Amino acid sequence: MSEYHGGRDAYVGIGSNLDDPVAHVRRAVRELDGLPKTRRVTVSSLYRSPPMGPADQPDYCNAVARLATWLSPLGLLEALQGIERSHGRLRHGQQWGARTLDLDLLLYEDEHIRSRRLTVPHYGLHERAFVLYPLLEIAPGLEIPGHGPLQQLAAGCPRGGLQRLQGLP
Repeated sequence: MSEYHGGRDAYVGIGSNLDDPVAHVRRAVRELDGLPKTRRVTVSSLYRSPPMGPADQPDYCNAVARLATWLSPLGLLEALQGIERSHGRLRHGQQWGARTLDLDLLLYEDEHIRSRRLTVPHYGLHERAFVLYPLLEIAPGLEIPGHGPLQQLAAGCPRGGLQRLQGLP
């Protein structure tokens, strides 16, 4: 349980590389504040990262937010996908392709969830610099279920072009 009034700790990866990515990420962070039964605890700085997947797309703007939520994991996922849709996100495109907004439920407490709709911890979290370094900024003592201490994971993961840009409001 979160120390934030009984809510459950959840970490959300935020990314965009189309149509003013910084603006999409900033707006998404504000919209996280409007989710029902959920409160934003903190958010990392913005980071620029090279695209994962096809190289013929713009760099990404990324951040990670920590939430205290009373929503179920699937309820939170549905709320996050609603925010994505409000940014024009379509889910029938190329995997790892360009997108206006990507909100990934990275962690939900220390739960392991494997279903058709949701995998937590998020697939590949433990080896992606654009997730590990923003996460390290806001939760350095975090243990990634099934993978170990965040600090060790980040130390073993090259930055690969990841650049810290600035803070978020």
